[in-house]
Amino acid sequence: MSALRRLRHTGACHCGAVRFEVEAPAEVEALSCNCSICARTGYIHLIVERQRFHLVQGAEALAEYRFGSGTARHYFCRICGIKPFYVPRSKPDGYSVNLRCVDRGGFSRVDVVDFDGRNWEAAFAARRAESDGARG
Repeated sequence: MSALRRLRHTGACHCGAVRFEVEAPAEVEALSCNCSICARTGYIHLIVERQRFHLVQGAEALAEYRFGSGTARHYFCRICGIKPFYVPRSKPDGYSVNLRCVDRGGFSRVDVVDFDGRNWEAAFAARRAESDGARG
């Protein structure tokens, strides 16, 4: 994906109690994960730096869920149950925004790449090696 200028995208949970903004280019790469939680919820990951994410409203409506390693901090709306974002295990200093919760119309291109979350450690190591190779 190209390093185009960043745009402000808005999003929310289903009921609108939780609203957020995220800075990202119009063209992005997102991840479709097959782990137990993502496969069941249909979560599509847009990974962003912490400073590129802003919770606009609804902190009081959020509940937190942790499982497995306990590292990832999954947030969901207490009212409608939707998980619009979370702090991922792969990037504890950033956020994974659920692309399905971002308001439509903000992206001109989205490349969705499969991620083997059922085999998280190996998939994360392979993705990191691929990323390092692309930079080198």
